[in-house]
Amino acid sequence: MRRLAIAVAALLTVFMALPAAAAPSVTASRELRGMWIASVANIDWPAKPGLPVAQQKQDYDSLLDRAKALGVNAVFVQIRPTADAFYPSTLEPWSQYLTGTQGQDPGYDVLRFLVSEAHKRDLEFHAWFNPYRISLQGDVTKLAPNHPARLHPDWVVGYGGQLYYNPGIPAVRQFVEKVILDTTRRYDIDGVHFDDYFYPYPVAGQQFPDQQTFAQYGGGFSNIADWRRDNVDKLIGELSSRVHSLKPWIAFGVSPFGIWRDARTDPTGSDTQGGVHDYDDLYADTRTWIRNRWVDYIAPQLYWPVGYTIADYGKLLPWWAHEVAGTGVSLYIGQAVYKIGTSSPAAWLNPEEMPRHIALNRATPGVNGDILYNTTTLLANPLGFADRLRTDLYAKPAIVPVRPTVAGHAPLPPLLLPSHGNTLRWIGFGTSYAVYQDGQLLTTLRGTSFTLPPGRHSYAVTALDRTHHESRPSITEEYR
Repeated sequence: MRRLAIAVAALLTVFMALPAAAAPSVTASRELRGMWIASVANIDWPAKPGLPVAQQKQDYDSLLDRAKALGVNAVFVQIRPTADAFYPSTLEPWSQYLTGTQGQDPGYDVLRFLVSEAHKRDLEFHAWFNPYRISLQGDVTKLAPNHPARLHPDWVVGYGGQLYYNPGIPAVRQFVEKVILDTTRRYDIDGVHFDDYFYPYPVAGQQFPDQQTFAQYGGGFSNIADWRRDNVDKLIGELSSRVHSLKPWIAFGVSPFGIWRDARTDPTGSDTQGGVHDYDDLYADTRTWIRNRWVDYIAPQLYWPVGYTIADYGKLLPWWAHEVAGTGVSLYIGQAVYKIGTSSPAAWLNPEEMPRHIALNRATPGVNGDILYNTTTLLANPLGFADRLRTDLYAKPAIVPVRPTVAGHAPLPPLLLPSHGNTLRWIGFGTSYAVYQDGQLLTTLRGTSFTLPPGRHSYAVTALDRTHHESRPSITEEYR
């Protein structure tokens, strides 16, 4: 091994001494192409609770293979849907969506498998957590006996027939952060991800029951709304700092509801007429998170068509691009694939509606890609949209863009080894590698070899660190 290391070092020394002109010109698109895989209520995976382990694994692998074939390069997998776990934890019980019984061990480390299989396919893996939701039903006694909500009933509030942790209790915030940091520490994830659920969506005729909590902890705030926003701000700001201290390469991001505030309420808000706002109803002040760079990316759910009067995609897109401008925060757009082919509004019946969104994104400076919801609908190919991705919109592969707020640096360039039949081989120090055919990106992969397609072409390889910084290319080799 020592001789090999010395030989590699010598070869790299020679390679690095070559003039820059020896490196070929290569071109690759940079775009996040994400896909949400929801586990709550078994929306996407597992298909239903209690499936055999082999079936769960096979189904997940199939999802990833099909996603990769469409051109997807990142998955956002829900691994804590209702204050429960898709991994062994001393803090929370196993999820009921795995076995059908909350707290029952499924027989394998689910999250370790999920991450490993994604990385085998060079898919970025974002662990999707729901911070406050405890249960989709309202009876705490139906939870596992060791569930923290049963051990700390003072943390729990019922609202709209569901159970939530009370965001205003400092011990709740500390516990949620502890859970997420414990998972981040133990697993090789690429991102920590929240969707749009903070304080719950308003229920007509009901008030969220935290008035006594406000009286106890709301000192210094003249109104309960500002205090609620501060509770969520503390969670986002503290978690961001602690995640990046633990693993600086991890991306922390949020996919909020698509309207921060209407211009009718705030002159700096969007030209929309939506009934729900992040700021006023979910107490999620996304503007503050962006400006403080507490998030590495923001992925607003713009689940409306172009030209829709209440919330026009064509107006919301530039509004969000303006919000992130100059901050370094990356902007992805959450896309409502589940609405394709529905009739409310009728624009979703047009097979060109969603492709139009992606075209607008690519034409808007500051937009770095999309995340598609949900996987089950996407793979069902509504109005041919999955086919459109595979043959047109995502036909050429893309590398995930570098996130300016996340630490990383370009590795050394790979060193191509002598040809061996139709297999391209190299030595490198990247997390993954990009293979270029005639200067154009052919694929990305983890590993140090690639079986070449037929035909005479020139090939080069670059190395990528786990935050997608790219090396200079290797010297080109021609193969036939």
